[in-house]
Amino acid sequence: MITDPLFYLAAVPAVLLYGMAKGGLGGAAGALAVPLMTLTIDPLTAAAILLPIICVMDIHVIMLYRGDFDRPSLKIVVPAALIGVLIGSFMMGTLPTDYLRILVGGIAVAFCLQFWLFKGASDEFLARDGSGYFWGVIAGFTSTHIHAGGPPVSVYLLSKKLDKLTLVGTLGIFFAVLNFVKLVPYTYLGQFDSSSLLTALVLLPLAPVGVRLGYWLIRKLDPSVIYRAIYVLLFVSGAKLLYDGGVATLAT
Repeated sequence: MITDPLFYLAAVPAVLLYGMAKGGLGGAAGALAVPLMTLTIDPLTAAAILLPIICVMDIHVIMLYRGDFDRPSLKIVVPAALIGVLIGSFMMGTLPTDYLRILVGGIAVAFCLQFWLFKGASDEFLARDGSGYFWGVIAGFTSTHIHAGGPPVSVYLLSKKLDKLTLVGTLGIFFAVLNFVKLVPYTYLGQFDSSSLLTALVLLPLAPVGVRLGYWLIRKLDPSVIYRAIYVLLFVSGAKLLYDGGVATLAT
């Protein structure tokens, strides 16, 4: 088990933030979790520790948001994301993680800028079925590597202007399916070891706490505030991923 206190200084807020993202703040906020944890450990280890914790979070989210989801959207993004997981599993360890950070960060930042600068002028285009299939594949791929599927799938789901509870519920079911499927390639490729599993067990009690915090927030806040917060978190997470990936790439 990891015993470095510095790791837990980063991991505890990372897990709570991920839980809050799942409970109400949207998947974009969760994209900050792996970068936070990689301040002290490598990205693949961080992803392996987080995955069992995320799966427990997903169970809580489904219980809280049962009935609040957009079925037509899920019929598009879930099958597409499973294709992305398959592609990502075959490429696990072959694609530099920093390139993935740059890819996801660039998508998130560009989407937010176009929304703010052009007042969502492309929303009608982005909400089409073809867009959902495309971003679903990208979300499955990036989620497999660095648990950063939130920004890509948010491009499609935010454009559909769903009710706040429906949006969070749809994201919850989407990632529940995705994360439980990801357990298969992670196990097969030997990503889990005793150290990562024991560390995950120590952090596991934080999972329902984070989800409940996010659920409480979304019930208290106005829908427009929720959407503004998601866009800001999406931009911040994208900028963070871009910075981390860019600095590491330049360093090599």
